[in-house]
Amino acid sequence: HHERIDGKGYPTGLKGADIPLEARIVAIADAFDAMTSDRPYRKKLSAKEAMYALKEGESAYFDPDLVDMCTRVLSSVIYNNEHVK
Repeated sequence: HHERIDGKGYPTGLKGADIPLEARIVAIADAFDAMTSDRPYRKKLSAKEAMYALKEGESAYFDPDLVDMCTRVLSSVIYNNEHVK
């Protein structure tokens, strides 16, 4: 799940659809979890802030279609369908 959609990830530099679907999904979930958890070096982001960060990272780090799906689901669960654009 450390591969990037633009091919600049690791361990093998896979790009786009060459990255297994499961890994693309886990990358988004892992990033969201990391951003919404307190860390020793920073406070957690709100869910809305984390969703904006995912949107900013699409096309470089994350699959844009999956980011859209994930933010829609998160928005409907957390914010009663106020989709983050």
